[in-house]
Amino acid sequence: MNEIRKELLALHQQLVKYELVVWTGGNASQRVGEDYFLIKPSGVSYEDLKESDFVLCDLDGNVVEGTLSPSSDTAAHAYVYKHMPEVGGVVHTHSNYACGFAAVGKPIPCVLTAIADEFGGEIPLGPFAIIGDDSIGIGIVGTLAGHRSKAVIMQNHGVFTIGKDAKSAVKAAVMTEDNAKSVFVAMQLGDPIQIAQENIDQLFNRYQNIYGQSAEPKN
Repeated sequence: MNEIRKELLALHQQLVKYELVVWTGGNASQRVGEDYFLIKPSGVSYEDLKESDFVLCDLDGNVVEGTLSPSSDTAAHAYVYKHMPEVGGVVHTHSNYACGFAAVGKPIPCVLTAIADEFGGEIPLGPFAIIGDDSIGIGIVGTLAGHRSKAVIMQNHGVFTIGKDAKSAVKAAVMTEDNAKSVFVAMQLGDPIQIAQENIDQLFNRYQNIYGQSAEPKN
């Protein structure tokens, strides 16, 4: 578990590097075994965060190990892990351009090949939900279950991403904001052109199964 803590600390610094979070907002978590996960503590700044600070919780959001209080989003992460066993990492950010879409209640349309590659279609909009209980988790699972996207824009809130591990979920968060920025720029110029579903499917398959240095899916 020490290696997971080390990786999580490095990934939280990636959230800062890519300007996806500010101050103490946002968080990443990593599943540990089948029944537990490590998550960022609440209210701890990224510059002060240490490997030992991460809190081990069970899939009901109860603290199993740790001296600090876990993130206020712990219940949401726990709900996702409990109801999506294929998920090994969850990330939450308040990145600016994606939050712009959240504020107006719009999904990010699939108008760039990079969106088709990574998300297999639009980045969907999830419902408004109150912070602190599993309402957000219910919204995430309800939106992403059976969807190819690894990201959801939660209305009036921000971005939640999932992946096979925390690193995969961080990549999805980075790509969400990068594409949100490009789509916003496109909207200032005119009406973005939707990619045809047939081409989206081809692009997603190529990127996930062919692109890169191996035949393994790219996450």
